[in-house]
Amino acid sequence: MRVGFGVLGPVVAWDTDADGRAIALKGPRHRAVLARLIVARRRVVPVSRLVEDLWTAPPPGAVGAVRTFVAALRRALEPDRPPRAPARLLVTEGPGYALRADADAVDAWRFEQDVAAAATLPPDGALPRLEEALGRWRGPAYAEFADEGWARGERSRLAELRLHAVERQAEARLALGRAAEAVPDLEAHLAEHPWREGAWRALALALYRTGRQGDALAVLRRARTLLVEQLGLDPGPELRRLESDILAQAPHLAPATARGGGAAQVWADAAAAYDRTVASGARTRLESTVGLLRDLSMTGGGGLLTARRQRVAAVAAAEELGDPELTARVIGAYDVPAIWTRLDDPEQAATIVAAAERTLAALAAGPGAPDDGLPGVEPPDHGEPGGQTPDQESAGPGASERVVTGHEAPGHEAPRRGASGHGVAGRAVGGREVTGRWASGREAVGRGSSAPGGDGRGAPGHSTFGRGTAGEAATRHDAIRARLLATVAVESRGGHSGRGRQAARQAEEIARGLDDPALLAFALNGVFMQSFDRAGLAPRRDAVGAELIALSARHGLVAFEVLGHLIRLQARSALADFASADRHAAAAERLGERHERPLVRVFTEWYRALRLAATGRADEAEAAYRDAATRLDGAGMPGLERGLLPLALLCLRVERGRPAPTDPELDWGPYAPWARPLVLLARDRRAEAAAALRTVPEPPRDLLLEALWCLTGRAAIALGDGETMARARTALAPAAAELAGAGSGLLTLGPVSRHLADLGG
Repeated sequence: MRVGFGVLGPVVAWDTDADGRAIALKGPRHRAVLARLIVARRRVVPVSRLVEDLWTAPPPGAVGAVRTFVAALRRALEPDRPPRAPARLLVTEGPGYALRADADAVDAWRFEQDVAAAATLPPDGALPRLEEALGRWRGPAYAEFADEGWARGERSRLAELRLHAVERQAEARLALGRAAEAVPDLEAHLAEHPWREGAWRALALALYRTGRQGDALAVLRRARTLLVEQLGLDPGPELRRLESDILAQAPHLAPATARGGGAAQVWADAAAAYDRTVASGARTRLESTVGLLRDLSMTGGGGLLTARRQRVAAVAAAEELGDPELTARVIGAYDVPAIWTRLDDPEQAATIVAAAERTLAALAAGPGAPDDGLPGVEPPDHGEPGGQTPDQESAGPGASERVVTGHEAPGHEAPRRGASGHGVAGRAVGGREVTGRWASGREAVGRGSSAPGGDGRGAPGHSTFGRGTAGEAATRHDAIRARLLATVAVESRGGHSGRGRQAARQAEEIARGLDDPALLAFALNGVFMQSFDRAGLAPRRDAVGAELIALSARHGLVAFEVLGHLIRLQARSALADFASADRHAAAAERLGERHERPLVRVFTEWYRALRLAATGRADEAEAAYRDAATRLDGAGMPGLERGLLPLALLCLRVERGRPAPTDPELDWGPYAPWARPLVLLARDRRAEAAAALRTVPEPPRDLLLEALWCLTGRAAIALGDGETMARARTALAPAAAELAGAGSGLLTLGPVSRHLADLGG
């Protein structure tokens, strides 16, 4: 169990391997011992000092009581430690105890690291680090020990560092032309700490840059009054100079001269105008906020974390208003492409799915809901599950106009029926039949499909294509339902429930009956996420990626075009077609650089390490994996980050016939159940390995399905477990033509066929 500790608020501990499950720490003296050891920062605290710190007048037996507290803490923090085995976390050393927590295990230590790192970064890099750092605070540091002398100095130091971080965050926002965002935080900051002149200066400057010159001067005069009347001091030279510059409207104060230039000016002016003209409680603000969160999520780690954290709050706010259509738009507008199939925050995903299901039910029961029995479109199969989908890139010119599934002859149009029941001419786009309106790409503009060069997202669910009022209502209702269903499909990924697959099919069916490429792209993301019900489905996913690329390129859906290339990178890797995978990696990187999508390189760097591993260059691959892992730090994707490097290195070792790594400090994250039998075998603990193998769960239905089955199979072979060998052989058989794990685009265990042969298949 990997333990995290929180002291930025009440003292707590949690199990990071169990998605933050709280660890019971018993009574206040137990928490006091833990807090005192955290204050010591891994140094030994003598028992005699602990006694002095815990009691003003130590009772008889105080030393024994401290030892009892420590023993109870050890049981809570290391529940799996065998009897009489030495503690690894709360250790006995010399005359006392020390907490050997990792450098990133304590929220206060991580806070300090982030603030220090932000000081070395430019504003666009510093801001997300500071926002993440400040987000760790749950209340005053060591809140329940405010009166303890041993905590006083540390509390003061952390409180001062927090004030500095708040002000540095405001400065970064000002430098980036985001003055309007700085105002509320600075006002709250100064309400509690009115003597900080730097904060007064930042607030006045932020107000000036949002067009509130009078308010800026009023703030400076308020600061002067407080300083003179309460402290008998005149404002410092910086405050005096700023007041003179504002009165003179000095050019250097204009946001256009701040970092970002003209773009910063436009942003500041637009934000200020929006703030002035749109009422604070307006529903428009909520929908606009979700649009910003959607875009923020693609700016990098800090933006992704903030967007994910605020998304649930936005949905809850929408539900409070009691308008199912508004709630549906808020949920469905967050159509952020997802490529990794393990959830970053399972609890949050479950909350979003539950809200989407409630909203679907409310829409179905609401007055005026259209008849769901309208003629629909049967979604085509996404490639033959057991067969080989042709690689369009190698199929020659015009390949993107072929029907990948083989249901139509290449280049031929076929009649089909849209959701309205009328026959329309269709043509194949990216391996899929698309209606004539999609093919033209003209009438879609204004519906969330965009003019070329945009990201193709308008207000979800709105359509005006020559329909009457009733037709528009039916179309809007269908589009809203499709977005909710696609959200359920994307946020249910990796599970064993059939609901996610059903929702993906329904979303795709509706999207294919409407003239909305953006909606179809989002629905196809859900289809991709639900295409892991068994091994060997890389051809099916390749077809989905091909359609996404063609559809997105035609309609300017940049984010989904990147997604399509990454999906095909994965699928072609699984099929050992690295020439095609290279092309998709390069295309994704070009789009990422052009449209400022920094997370793209996280995946392409891991792909290049995989490529080295798949071509037998193990030593180079190991170095490349370690380099690629550094890109995950701060990327905002814990579902991808945790345990991935150890898993990749384990796969390299297994592929070379070497034992698993046995370093007890390795964090296997969610992959621990599949690694544990092999690790125990490497330690020559066969009986424990056999017991661990018997408890290994079925792998999640995600991008690592085949890899985890192969690891299970290797352990079963080593232990002679015929029953588990048979299960692994059955599960892997459909993927006989693939490279195990390579469909992730991250790691591989070599040809599945070789594993099948060893398993007796």
